[in-house]
Amino acid sequence: MAESGGQQALGAGTFYGAVQSRHEQCDAIFTDLRHRSPRKLPAHSHELPFFALLMEGLYGERYGREDRQFRPFTLHFRPAGVPHQDEVGPPGVRFFEIELRPSWRARLADCSAALDVARDDCKGGELLWLAMKLYREVHGSHPADDLSVESLLAELMAAAARVPSDVKGPRPAWLRRTIDKLSVDYAERLTLHDLSREAGVHPVHLSRVFRKCVGEGIGEHVRRLRVRAACEHMRFPEVSIAEISVALGFADQSHFTRAFRRVAGITPMAFRSQLEL
Repeated sequence: MAESGGQQALGAGTFYGAVQSRHEQCDAIFTDLRHRSPRKLPAHSHELPFFALLMEGLYGERYGREDRQFRPFTLHFRPAGVPHQDEVGPPGVRFFEIELRPSWRARLADCSAALDVARDDCKGGELLWLAMKLYREVHGSHPADDLSVESLLAELMAAAARVPSDVKGPRPAWLRRTIDKLSVDYAERLTLHDLSREAGVHPVHLSRVFRKCVGEGIGEHVRRLRVRAACEHMRFPEVSIAEISVALGFADQSHFTRAFRRVAGITPMAFRSQLEL
């Protein structure tokens, strides 16, 4: 651990908290990390860029001039060397960390791509599910296959590199309101007619602008929000799959299972069985 400009600089494979396991493969370091009680961490940076998949607990971060909050089954990427300060909420957190050795930066540069800015996936997008696939691969019953790990890492970085940090030009205010409504009411019965009426625009215009700015259709977006929320519910074994299906607005358990598999690439039962390390 070194000092850099008054900040703690954490070396490769080093994090605050209790390291449950650490595994290096394909020029990446995979770390299972726990904090068992609430605490505010010292301001620090990391020697290597990393993806952090939050598996349990609530986590706050001061990054640049922004305060960000993360729930279970959200993902964030942070470049190397950028100071930030974190706060662990009660009753503690569990992370799956993916650090990238410099060779991956060189590979991205070879295809004119870069990962130089922070990325967050808090709405069940592509980054989250690629990281979850890596989690399952690394924690499988058999040693992780190099080709599978390497290809998933490549997909994850390619997806993060192509995510726009912002859409060129301002988004219309009505689109922001629509996205906020979906973030809150995703479990309700929503219709395009109702959404367009609240936005004050034609349904066709709403659908077209939503896909252009968000990168997916409204139905796909809601499905991802529901599936991500389902992952949180499945941390509690006393809540049945059928109960989760109803609570999140699916027609029945079969509908939920199909939607979950489509987004996560795995059935809800299989996902639940792999949550515990």
